[in-house]
Amino acid sequence: MADTTTTIRTDVAIVGAGPAGIFTALGLIGKGDTRSITIVEKGLPVEKRSCPKAKVGHCIHCQPCRITTGFSGAGAFSDGKLSLSREVGGDLPELIGHQFAQDTIDRVDQMYLDFGADPHVEGLGHADEVAEIRRRAISAGLKLVDCPIRHLGTEKAQELYARIEKHLLDAGVNILFETECEEVVIEDGVCSGLVVRNRDGETRVVAGETIVATGRRGASWFDSMCEEHGIGHVAGPVDVGVRVEVRNEVMERVNDVLYESKLIGYPNPYKNKVRTFCQNPGGFVSQENYDGGLAVVNGHSYKDRKSPNTNVAVLCTLNFKHPFNQPIAYAQRVSELINMLGAGHILVQRFGDILDGKRTWPKELAQSNVVPTLPDAEAGDITAAMPMRPMVEIIEFIKAVDRVVPGFASYETLLYAPEVKFYSNRVQMDENFDTNVQHLHCLGDSSGWTRGLMMASVMGLLMGEKLADR
Repeated sequence: MADTTTTIRTDVAIVGAGPAGIFTALGLIGKGDTRSITIVEKGLPVEKRSCPKAKVGHCIHCQPCRITTGFSGAGAFSDGKLSLSREVGGDLPELIGHQFAQDTIDRVDQMYLDFGADPHVEGLGHADEVAEIRRRAISAGLKLVDCPIRHLGTEKAQELYARIEKHLLDAGVNILFETECEEVVIEDGVCSGLVVRNRDGETRVVAGETIVATGRRGASWFDSMCEEHGIGHVAGPVDVGVRVEVRNEVMERVNDVLYESKLIGYPNPYKNKVRTFCQNPGGFVSQENYDGGLAVVNGHSYKDRKSPNTNVAVLCTLNFKHPFNQPIAYAQRVSELINMLGAGHILVQRFGDILDGKRTWPKELAQSNVVPTLPDAEAGDITAAMPMRPMVEIIEFIKAVDRVVPGFASYETLLYAPEVKFYSNRVQMDENFDTNVQHLHCLGDSSGWTRGLMMASVMGLLMGEKLADR
């Protein structure tokens, strides 16, 4: 088909149909705002988002990846956990105020309930058991953050977000699926819209207000926009680590009492922040694909389908200083090296083999109590590619967690890599989410201010309401 350029006009243009973009539209609609809204989404509608791997048994490298792109974004499709505490999910409370952040979390939570979220909240009650886990964490030099969790579940999240998608379409929101944003149009410090492309060619989207909410999936792209157009930002951190998988029996007490235990430590010798993240009781380790065929590991948890294992990310936060200011590129290079060793697959290694200084062989995995829930992961040697600083700290952190959860650092505990979180450089903005470019706003994980579904949804709702109030 011949390439053509068309122009559409809209009052509000939103790049990305993840939680931040979705809740911006909901915030506008909820306030009775009648301005036109156009959402540009690289992926598919939620009802068409299905990973072919479930049928064919291996990743076929969809372009773009159906797990990381599409309506509802990457996080909702992987496990759908809503963290109900302002202590979890990034630094947005520092920008808008801690109590206001918690109040808005409560409002967003009610909106999720209205769209059909499970009313049950994990991690409430069990005060005596939580106190005992906290005592063990303190003894191990770790901090326990006990955060109530509303677990949507991968399959139930799809149903919930399908209802939200229909609600937005019924309200007249124009959603351009399978459409990629190529450029944010900025002239003389003013944003006037976007240049997007789909199979029919290039389109200029002229907008009164433009909102970038591309999530971690679009972090690298938006960083390039910041550099090109002088959008105020500072270098942010990057998380590099592994996904740990153990038998449910090892995690049984923590799973029952807290569901998701968030442990934080600063292990010797480097004292970088290391934390657990995205715990999936009875869950499944999964693969996600980013641009350029980059394969990274993640975890899913379903409401009804369960495995005999629990998986959780262990992430080391790295902060780079002058003269280096490309944390995303750093994490990409580490991931590429690990992918190379795995011949394009996720690498898996037993913890005991790491301590013994040897690689893991497939036959050794077959003899283990812990059967990998990512069957096409390649047994190998993560330490041959992971930089020394994060690898040493991850090992020390796992040993510390073993004092809280006996068996966590057993010989047969599985480590998958690479697990990386591509947070965007932090965009400089005020409490109204205004950047130094007029009519341009950046939300969610792509802003560098949030990490996760709830805080991205909070930022989106507030953005929509602020625009409506103007």
